[in-house]
Amino acid sequence: MVAAFAAVVAVSLVMVAGMVLDGGRVVAAQATARDLASAAARAGAQELDLERVRGDGVPLLDPGRAEAAALAFLDASGVAGTVAVEGAAITVVVTLRQPMAILPVADREVRVSHTATALDRPEVRS
Repeated sequence: MVAAFAAVVAVSLVMVAGMVLDGGRVVAAQATARDLASAAARAGAQELDLERVRGDGVPLLDPGRAEAAALAFLDASGVAGTVAVEGAAITVVVTLRQPMAILPVADREVRVSHTATALDRPEVRS
């Protein structure tokens, strides 16, 4: 009876340790994905179409340069992501894989993703 109780307690403690360790690593990966997506979107949002701004005063992104700047930031950070530019907005999606050390998940990793959008005009927000 005591051996069964000790076995159940030991397994429970390992699972709690797994939730703490692996859960903390997943939360950290989510924060990293959020930070990288936001920073890449900001890097891309700096690439305005200067000819259009000088011509009619409308601040729109240069789609090619904005996408290239965001992808360059992600590449320099060592992660991959997707970038979409539409008018005055650039959207970056970063997906990271976080391996599990203790918890028994199906493929031993959890995917975390974050989407960030930067606008070059505050009045565009809806």
